Amino acid sequence: MTAADGADQASALLAARGVTVSFPVGSQLAARLRHEERLLRAVDGVDLEVGRGEALALVGESGSGKSTLALALSGLRPADKGKVMLNGKTLPARRSNADRRRVQIVFQDPYSSLNPRMTVGGMLRELLRVHQVVPRNQVAEESKRLLTLVGLPAEAVSAYPRQFSGGQRQRVAIARALALRPDVLIADEPVSALDVSVQATILNLLDSLRSELGLSLLLISHNLAVVRHLCDRVAVMYLGRIVEVAPTEELFGTPRHPYTRGLLAAIPRLVHDASSAGAPAIAGDPPSPLRIPAGCRFRTRCPMAQQRCAEEDPVLAGAAQAPGHLAACHFAFASAPPAASGLARTADQS
Repeated sequence: MTAADGADQASALLAARGVTVSFPVGSQLAARLRHEERLLRAVDGVDLEVGRGEALALVGESGSGKSTLALALSGLRPADKGKVMLNGKTLPARRSNADRRRVQIVFQDPYSSLNPRMTVGGMLRELLRVHQVVPRNQVAEESKRLLTLVGLPAEAVSAYPRQFSGGQRQRVAIARALALRPDVLIADEPVSALDVSVQATILNLLDSLRSELGLSLLLISHNLAVVRHLCDRVAVMYLGRIVEVAPTEELFGTPRHPYTRGLLAAIPRLVHDASSAGAPAIAGDPPSPLRIPAGCRFRTRCPMAQQRCAEEDPVLAGAAQAPGHLAACHFAFASAPPAASGLARTADQS
C-alpha cells in the first residue's frame, strides 16, 4: 500500500500531493552567468493528509521543512510542484478569499505575529469586515465572543499586544485565526516561545477548541510528549520528505523507520523504559539540502544502512501486517532488520 492509496481510504480534508517548495541560493547574477540556478529544496515531493476532525502531528529536526510545508498548505507560500487539495478540490496557486479562510495558521512567535500598532479589537474587526464573516452590526459583538472563546475577557478588545503576556498573546493569535471560521487550523510550534508554566494551558485550549468547533488540527512540534497526548496520528519529516506516518500509539510502540526510533530514543526519561532500551541514537547532523545523498537520504546517519540504501530511494509505503502505518525504509517491515553496518560512518566521512 502506498501513501496515495492510504489517502484515498482516509478521504482527507486537506491533502498534499507531491508538494515541492524550493528557494534560490546565492547571487541571481551569478546564476544567469552560469545558466544554472542553485535551488534549496526545503520540501521535496511530500504526500500528506489531514482527516476531517483529526489532530495530526508533524515532527522532525529543525530544518527538515516542517514550517515551509505549513506555509504551502496554508497558501502563504506557493508550491513549485505538486498540488494542495481541500475536500477533494485542487486549490489554485492564487487562492480565493473563501479558500484562504478555510485553512488558517497560528505562528510560532506571538511577539512578532501581531501588529503592535493595532488593538486586539481592531485586528479582529478588520478580518471580520474584509471577509464579511458576520453582518457589520455584529462585528463588535463577534470580536468579544472570539476573545471569550480563547479564555480572554471581552474587555481585551481595547488593549494592545504589548499589554499582554506571552500566553495571552498566543490566545489572541488563535482568536485571530478562528475569526475566519476555518476547517483546518495549522499550529506551527505554538508554545515553543512561551514559558513552560503556560504551555499546557495553550495546548489544552487547542485540544478543547478542536473538539468544540470540529476543527482539523495540524500540530508542528518538537515535543513528542505533547504529540502523544494531543494527536491521533504522527507524520515524521526528514530533509524535506515524510519518512513515516502512523497512528500515534502505533508509532510510539512500534516505530518502523530508524530515524523515528532515534527521535524516540532521544526523549529524556525519569525512569528506565524497556521499550527504548538499545534504540540507536541519531549520529551527526543532517546533510545539507543542497547536497542530498543519493538513494535514501537518511543513510548517512542510519546504523542499518546497506549498499541498497545508496542505490535505491525508498518510497513511503505500508504493509498488510501494519494497516495505516507507512514508512520510507527498505527494511521497515522486514521480519529481521539488517544488522548495523559501517556504511553510515563511511558516507558521513566522505
